[in-house]
Amino acid sequence: MEISERKAKILNIAVEEFIKDSAPITSGSVKDKTALDCSTATLRSELNALEAMGFLKQLHTSGGRVPTAQGYRFYVETLLKDIKATKQELDSVKEIIENRTQSLSDIINQIAKVISKATNYPTVVLVDGIDNLILTEFKIIPLLNEKCMVLIGTNYGYISNTIDVAATLENCQDASNYLTKYFRGETLGFMLENIDEYMKGMSGEISAFQMIVNNLILGISKMNRQKLINVQAGNMEKIIDKEPVDQTKKIIKILNDEEKLIETLDKTGDKISADIGEESDGVSVIKAPILVGENKLASIGVIGPQKMDYSGIASALKVIIDELGKLK
Repeated sequence: MEISERKAKILNIAVEEFIKDSAPITSGSVKDKTALDCSTATLRSELNALEAMGFLKQLHTSGGRVPTAQGYRFYVETLLKDIKATKQELDSVKEIIENRTQSLSDIINQIAKVISKATNYPTVVLVDGIDNLILTEFKIIPLLNEKCMVLIGTNYGYISNTIDVAATLENCQDASNYLTKYFRGETLGFMLENIDEYMKGMSGEISAFQMIVNNLILGISKMNRQKLINVQAGNMEKIIDKEPVDQTKKIIKILNDEEKLIETLDKTGDKISADIGEESDGVSVIKAPILVGENKLASIGVIGPQKMDYSGIASALKVIIDELGKLK
């Protein structure tokens, strides 16, 4: 819905002030917070119009107004058009970037913790694009009981897996060297799609360790079909202190519903976006992608009440995805 520049400014001020102190907005408070050259009567008229358009609502006949879900949605869409990264440097993010010797699951866990701490809201990270990871090396180590440990180095840390195959140290080393030689710099998805052709052309070279490679591919294929999800409830205490009990219960219910979380984050696009909760549930999600080149590796979701700090959350997400986007 198109609204005038003045109405947009008044609406954005109304939303920001309500987020800040939960106080309904009045024409007098708008007058105090804006530099608009108009009377209180004119502002009252504009607030009436915004209410008629569905952006604001009155809780009581003689009281001030509060934003509706439509009002929040307009505010967030305006905010996200040109979101600026916060100037505050997040040293924790740099540490994650610099230390890629950790496992992918540990890195995802750290990312979720950093975002939860930076935003003061529960954070969820869903990894559903490991096939887009860029391979750097393979290390296969024989274990006891006819098993092997597989470490797959990628540009986002390593992936570990155990495969059921008996193998000598020499065959494990040969398999590691073979896979590193032919697939370093390629995506994991490329390897899964093309390994059969490579193996046909190199049957003599790989015959001694073909069972290792076959089992490794089966393990990676299974892993690729799974979704890795990490939930950091983090600062729920602050939400419990500030929000009504029924609102808090709704947030906790979503955090405990893995299927719902996956469904929500599966719809993350290639930019920061927001799902604004309707009055029926009042729970909103700010979402952002973690990209490998132009392809998505994971989705980040910050979950909170309808009146959470959208600007601060979007800024924190901007810093983190920009830093992670520097990984090569």
